[in-house]
Amino acid sequence: MLANIDLTRTVAKEDFKKAKPELEIKLVTLQRQAIQLKVPILLLFEGWDASGKGSLINDLILPLDPRGFKVHSIPRPTEDEILRPFLWRFWVRTPAQGRIAIFDRGWYWPVWTERVNKDMSRTALERTTHDISSFERQLVDGGTVIIKFLLHISKKEQKRRFKKLLKTKATAWRVTKDDLKRHKQYEKYLNVMEQSLAQTDTNYAPWTIIEAHDRRFALLKMYHTVIHRLEEHFKNIEQRKASPATATRIVTTPASLIPSILDKVDLSLAVERDTYRKELEEGQDRIRELEHEMYVKRVPAVLAYEGWDAAGKGGTLRRLVQRMDPRGYEVVPVAAPSDEEKAHHYLWRFWRQMPKAGHMAIFDRSWYGRVLVERVEGFCSEIEWRRAFSEINEMEEHMANFGTVILKFWLHIDQNEQLRRFKEREKIEYKRWKITEEDWRNRKKWDVYMEAVNEMIYRTSTPYAPWVIVESNNKQYARLKVVRTVVKALEKALKK
Repeated sequence: MLANIDLTRTVAKEDFKKAKPELEIKLVTLQRQAIQLKVPILLLFEGWDASGKGSLINDLILPLDPRGFKVHSIPRPTEDEILRPFLWRFWVRTPAQGRIAIFDRGWYWPVWTERVNKDMSRTALERTTHDISSFERQLVDGGTVIIKFLLHISKKEQKRRFKKLLKTKATAWRVTKDDLKRHKQYEKYLNVMEQSLAQTDTNYAPWTIIEAHDRRFALLKMYHTVIHRLEEHFKNIEQRKASPATATRIVTTPASLIPSILDKVDLSLAVERDTYRKELEEGQDRIRELEHEMYVKRVPAVLAYEGWDAAGKGGTLRRLVQRMDPRGYEVVPVAAPSDEEKAHHYLWRFWRQMPKAGHMAIFDRSWYGRVLVERVEGFCSEIEWRRAFSEINEMEEHMANFGTVILKFWLHIDQNEQLRRFKEREKIEYKRWKITEEDWRNRKKWDVYMEAVNEMIYRTSTPYAPWVIVESNNKQYARLKVVRTVVKALEKALKK
């Protein structure tokens, strides 16, 4: 691909002066249209050192409304970013609806560098490539337009530009030892980039190679590419509005054919009070010890609590963290998304809360709201919640590959026990705040929620992020099971 590209292509000065103003007007018009249609746009610039990425980005943004874009210059990861999954620092920078995010280098260059320097095995490379493709597809499925540019110059041209920069003190600082080292490794980088482009040039996020020897040619090609991609995307949006039935349906196993999971749960399980007190204290002490070991060995953990209303999530959570060091964990209560969160991909707000290595994040409700509340209450389309099963599995797999311990608890009670607890909350003054009209309304949809929960567990319980069904009719039994499960999982992870 790259080796066969004609890098001698140029544009005459007069032709450039004639074409540029018209293209700039189109870009400005498309930016306004993106704002009106609430379309997020992500532009990624990768390429060789001295290929002109900074100049092209500057030319791109000059005609645009500066309130509508942000340029992200991606240097080496900070200490905080190193302690998080690879894609975290890119997820948190993804654009909101109607905004443009421009990345001066992104998620590809670090992978290429590690591969060239043999710091990444072939297996790790394949896994990372899969994670990147999933990341891009999820954003596109969520409505983001991704435009990827690779600025290509020859080794000879790169050497010429380096020499020119090194001639004066004003520009010599721009050429680093790492730049010169990579120049010597040009052929190795070329080979790695060729393989990567072939694997990640997808219909939803295709690559555009820009022949960057001639600046005028490069700029016009960039303009034409952005304009074409945005015009096509906006045209597709209008066509879908006119014919909504043409949306692609996701084919999955019918819910009626999914094995019943919750019906088999034995909710009569209980524990004697003396046993409960003794084992709970022992478990809490052990968790405190494991929390310290997690920090020392830099092992992150993510716990997600889901369950029926009044199933005891709060009480179980409190017993888990009762003796933990509060500096080592954070409880993340999840409510309805804010306006800012609604303007992003639905996973964005959860990525922002993921813990760094050595810490624990405990989610009281989680990203599974997409396939539970949002599904049942109609806050998202069927295509969106069906797609979420694979999106969630991919997110959790990426975190697990980073070494994160992931546990997901479904606190399960039967309808009679829920009714008893609802009535108890209404009678006891200090518990009355816990019961709302929404709880009673949700209870009427028990069977619908039961089907959604059963499918959720079936489709998203994986070896790296298993669902743990907690029999919660007996609160003491539930609390003890959660503590035991966390202890066992952390001990297993710390032994690796």
